[in-house]
Amino acid sequence: MVRIGAALLLAGTAPCLVALAAAGDVVTVTIADYKYAPPQVQVSPGTTVRWLNGEKRTSHSILFLGPDGFESDRIFPGESWQRTFDKPGSYAYRCGPHPDMKGLVEVVE
Repeated sequence: MVRIGAALLLAGTAPCLVALAAAGDVVTVTIADYKYAPPQVQVSPGTTVRWLNGEKRTSHSILFLGPDGFESDRIFPGESWQRTFDKPGSYAYRCGPHPDMKGLVEVVE
């Protein structure tokens, strides 16, 4: 277990990391090599998740799936986009232009 700022990162058995954060924290998901890192974050209600495009030439977006789904604007290299999660639940997302890029935000009380 590693503490980075107020977030904890845990290595799971799968090749992914899960960030745990409290309300009011900001958790950063970096986009690099056509992947979200970490691909799954677990946060408390009121936490903001910030996606930072670390690519050199490629733009990405955050496309939330489901009936209330929506897509962020394109995030160009060096830019970021963020969303605050207030309600408990699982929020699956993928990259709009690159559907193989997938992630999950789990909001737990």
